[in-house]
Amino acid sequence: MRKIFLVLVLAVAVEGRAQLKALVGGTLIDGFGGKPLQNSIIIVEGERIKAISQIGRMEIPKGAEIISTEGMSVLPGLWDMHVHLYINGHSDYPHWDKTYLGSAKNIIMPASAHQLLLAGITSARDLGGPLEASLSVRDRINKGEIPGPTMYMSGPFIQHAPYPGTESFRWGVNGEADARAKVKQLAKAGVNCIKLIDQDQMTLPEVMAVVDEAHKSGLKVVGHSHRPEEIRRGMKAGVDCFEHTGLAAAPEYPDDIIAMIKERTAQMSLGPLFWTPTVEGLYNFEYVRDNPEHLDNDSWHLDLPDSIVKDIKHSIEKPGQLSYFQLNPIRKPTLEKKVKQLKEAGVVLLIGTDSGIPMKFHSQSTWNELDVWVNKFGFDPMYTIRAATYWPSVALGVDKDFGTVSEGKYADIIAVKGDVLRHIDLLQNVNVVIKKGKQYK
Repeated sequence: MRKIFLVLVLAVAVEGRAQLKALVGGTLIDGFGGKPLQNSIIIVEGERIKAISQIGRMEIPKGAEIISTEGMSVLPGLWDMHVHLYINGHSDYPHWDKTYLGSAKNIIMPASAHQLLLAGITSARDLGGPLEASLSVRDRINKGEIPGPTMYMSGPFIQHAPYPGTESFRWGVNGEADARAKVKQLAKAGVNCIKLIDQDQMTLPEVMAVVDEAHKSGLKVVGHSHRPEEIRRGMKAGVDCFEHTGLAAAPEYPDDIIAMIKERTAQMSLGPLFWTPTVEGLYNFEYVRDNPEHLDNDSWHLDLPDSIVKDIKHSIEKPGQLSYFQLNPIRKPTLEKKVKQLKEAGVVLLIGTDSGIPMKFHSQSTWNELDVWVNKFGFDPMYTIRAATYWPSVALGVDKDFGTVSEGKYADIIAVKGDVLRHIDLLQNVNVVIKKGKQYK
């Protein structure tokens, strides 16, 4: 009996040591925006960060697994605040929906989630997908059954009427009572937020009902901002976060909208107004059209059957002819001005990509968004990194556990060779991915 007891004690001790990790030597960018910590040591115990210090100031616990981050930038796992796990770069949505809707739960969405994680995305917000499949994938990830980021799911879009053939993931509303009933149904199912689209085609009372009912259930509302009236109605109703920068070629936001935004951002008691501009897919289209080699990067093939990979490739074999992007040469010059209008009006910008739209793969989208912000729009790299780490966790109300590398929080940590504050595009090749203390890469 004594022998069995000793064996059990030793087994527990070994398991405890195995759960202890030490990331040693890298430059820590913790997400709060302060000066990076050189020669850092990060001690991870189980799922959470136990201690942070520097070489020479703290001893590494005996038995800890040492992960060298020498010569690396170490930072919080990235967030992508606008992804679509249900789609994966295919250019023909009606064909995709007709062919692969039944594969969403067990093939498409798990593959997308795995690709995001290996790209350094440890948390993501999915904005529009089949309800049961969305919640199943989220919950299986949380249980450790499949790999992926911590997912925050909206489930189906809420709009005036679903587009033909999209009824399973787009829910129409007909009147205030129906709007409230749809939101209650989603809240009861367990979604993390409500996605509102085409609200300019709804009545204002319907929009108000959606937002009010969501807030009663403790859910944030994310609203499209493709058209000016979508923004106006969303602002009046109290939408918490807006998405995109507009489908049309208008060179700037109308003055009355900027005035509404400034009035809202002046109300500190309401907290920040968040906005996810999702610009890189549009901004980079002409480059991708003329330099399509990266489409051959097989990182987006991960976990997808050969038949689906072949179908996606076929759909994008002529990038310059895709109808989805034909207005882009006119739209591209407007993107920088609109994003800077928003920033100057006081909104808190968030990194999100619309990942999954034609030619935008989950393994590649997020770093490209940061690259455009820094290298094309001239944004400060630290500001941009915080838009992909700290601020998303605040927007979703989970900043006590996520968003920064700090003691007590979940150990969502990535590392990349080189200085990302000097070369943000190094994030295209993340070397280390740790999520909730488990190393995936």
